[in-house]
Amino acid sequence: CRSIRTAQPFARRLARETFHRRRRSLTMHELTIAKSLIDLSSKHARERGASRVTRLHIRLGSMSVVLRSLYSCFGPTSRGTLCEGAVLEIDEVPLSVHCRRCNATKHPAGRFNFRCPDCGTPTPDVLTGREMQLIGIDLDYTRHDGAPAAKPAAAGIARTAAG
Repeated sequence: CRSIRTAQPFARRLARETFHRRRRSLTMHELTIAKSLIDLSSKHARERGASRVTRLHIRLGSMSVVLRSLYSCFGPTSRGTLCEGAVLEIDEVPLSVHCRRCNATKHPAGRFNFRCPDCGTPTPDVLTGREMQLIGIDLDYTRHDGAPAAKPAAAGIARTAAG
């Protein structure tokens, strides 16, 4: 009986530590994604001769669990870079699957529900909802002193497709 009492607090402490460890690693994951977006966008801006990035347009699948956290960590991560002050615009792509029994594209009721909403058949063929794509970057070609910088044919703020 004594070993059960000592095991319960240990199990609770282990569960609490695991929760905090997972929470920390999730935050690190978003920071890594934000840093990669910033590095890629800054490199693109430097190659085009832009003075800063004003907007990043991203497509993110609904199965991704980083949506809210990415918004919150983008600002602090972008400080001191060409992306500082940039707006992060995220289009959420809904989950769609292919049902083999119905032979049609379906939109399940939940984010992690992989059953056809009509016939109930398991549908492991995910068509959309897992994307993470940088679609576009808005660049500003104005220097800090207000004078126009050397820029490509487009004037002021240019929208370029990230590729």
